[in-house]
Amino acid sequence: MLELLLSVLAALRVLFRSRGDTALEVLALRQQVAVLKRQRPRPTLTRWDRLFWTGLRYMWPRWTNVLLVVKPETVIRWHRAGFRLYWRWRSRARPGRPPITEEMQTLIGRLATENSTWGAPRIHGELLKLGFVVSEHSVARYLRRLRRRGDAGRRWAAFLANHREAIVACDFFTVPTVTFQLLWCFFVIDHRRRTILHINVTGESTTAWVVQLLRDTFTGDGPYRFMLLDHDSTFDGTVIEFLKATGLKPTRTAIRAPWQNGVAERWVGSCRRELLDHIVVLNERHLFRLLREYVAYYHHDRIHDALEKDAPEHRPVEPKLSAAATVMSTARVGGVHHRYAWRAAA
Repeated sequence: MLELLLSVLAALRVLFRSRGDTALEVLALRQQVAVLKRQRPRPTLTRWDRLFWTGLRYMWPRWTNVLLVVKPETVIRWHRAGFRLYWRWRSRARPGRPPITEEMQTLIGRLATENSTWGAPRIHGELLKLGFVVSEHSVARYLRRLRRRGDAGRRWAAFLANHREAIVACDFFTVPTVTFQLLWCFFVIDHRRRTILHINVTGESTTAWVVQLLRDTFTGDGPYRFMLLDHDSTFDGTVIEFLKATGLKPTRTAIRAPWQNGVAERWVGSCRRELLDHIVVLNERHLFRLLREYVAYYHHDRIHDALEKDAPEHRPVEPKLSAAATVMSTARVGGVHHRYAWRAAA
């Protein structure tokens, strides 16, 4: 750009000089250009050089007489290239359907994620019912951009929710004693109300011991049809055959996938946080007594978010008896937890 400005100033200076002086200068410049052309047949030109010669073409009819650096055809080709670029820039906003708004894109992604079996027609119908004006083709085009449709964890959760009344689960967890021995805790939990159907403790878990506990738990024809269990070596063929004989269909979780037995795993986590992390177990009898007390508190007093802020045994709402009534607390599990109720004034 600076070179172009200096060239313009030099051209203005020519207007105040004599013809002879100007002619000699032009002759000298042409001779130097000829020398440069012999040394470098194709000099490098910048975009400002191209712009200068393209504009000079319209301003001076005799521009071809002094053009030595490039050919006139080259300047014409530059002009046509600039013409194409100009109209390409003018045509960058192509006519057609308006783009999908960000709100609608988010909603389409949400519908596709929460309903992995829905296609573009179903999602398009839901959008129409919500008052959105969009074509089914636009919905299908946006769905192709989504890399992942559905979630295995969500599908498994939906399966458990639809079959929870007929599902029970069992599992083991270990507890160390004061003498650094390990005790095995076995429990069976109901998926519908998170009720602990059976729990027991042993110093050595065997298949015969597990079968006896299952026999005590499922004494007759009950509502349960599925039993979730992991790949523990104790759950061998004898346990599987017994479950099938009682009318239960054993279903093993995948290896290293505890989330597939999430209800049992959550109960183990709650038991550790709310009981076992606050005590030192003396022996098997001591642990069994504590677990029974915790299960009673768990069934009748503890509030569960998954049960809509209720206890597994349907804890009733207690209204305030009178204006002078006060809240009374009752210790549970040796004072680790408490239950609160209204007490009438004395």
